[in-house]
Amino acid sequence: MEVILKEDVTNLGHRGDVVKVADGYGRNFLLPRKLAMQATLANKAVVEQMKNSATRRAASEKALAEELATKLEPIVLTFTRKSGEGGHLFGSVTSADIAAALETKGFEIDRRKIQAEEPLKTVGDFSVAIKLYREVTAHVTVKVLAEASEEVAAEATTEAAAAPVASAAPVAAAEPAAADEATVTE
Repeated sequence: MEVILKEDVTNLGHRGDVVKVADGYGRNFLLPRKLAMQATLANKAVVEQMKNSATRRAASEKALAEELATKLEPIVLTFTRKSGEGGHLFGSVTSADIAAALETKGFEIDRRKIQAEEPLKTVGDFSVAIKLYREVTAHVTVKVLAEASEEVAAEATTEAAAAPVASAAPVAAAEPAAADEATVTE
């Protein structure tokens, strides 16, 4: 049986391809799920028109993705998280965190397009890939910083209290940033 694929099917072909498949596979899997249609002369003509429009659409989508990639490349996202000894974070920086930070910068990126193999669990600088289109991938620099520990904040408070105060204004201790808050810089 010859069918025309309406969608990309793994290990079979891409959208618009005319492929020969077993009768049962075509009738029982591809056709009911609307992944393919029978290869008749009329359907082949319709598919040719669909292919032409798809190539035009794909070219414009790729151009938009390349433009977005050039805008994303210089961006540096900074996250401050609580960490323990050795720079290991108590939590992590996930793709959802990165997507939310990009959204605050005005970029609407789906978290599933962010290709971090695992959540970032250590302090440091990371290059995270964002797959915008088939052949277009942007890389964003993500800096994960350690939040000032409570001991350092307590020492600063003790030193401020021990220092002579020239005015009657109270001395306020610096509070560490919230663990879930991300500051975004370019």
